[in-house]
Amino acid sequence: MSKVEQKKKVEVATLADLQVGIGKRVKVAETEIALFKLKSGKVSAIENSCPHKGGPLSEGIVSGDHVFCPLHDWKICTTDGQVQAPDVGCVKKYDVEMVDGRVYIYVD
Repeated sequence: MSKVEQKKKVEVATLADLQVGIGKRVKVAETEIALFKLKSGKVSAIENSCPHKGGPLSEGIVSGDHVFCPLHDWKICTTDGQVQAPDVGCVKKYDVEMVDGRVYIYVD
């Protein structure tokens, strides 16, 4: 069984709920997740808390595959959760699946 098959699939939005380049905050259980619809049409999901000072990433400015934390401008990749140099760190990334206009993420 793959890692994805062991996780719970949760519907969090529809594609119509998402605007290109604008983050959306969703909550699954007690976890806040930031969803991003990128120019490529891909949807990515990462933890909604910057590793620096906890800024809400869903409120950040999106540029390409990255989001800039609204508090201190840390640049974080929305597809893998890695903070870009010179800063260091990462946020949790969630696997995303889109089926019939619905957006699902896989959570532990």
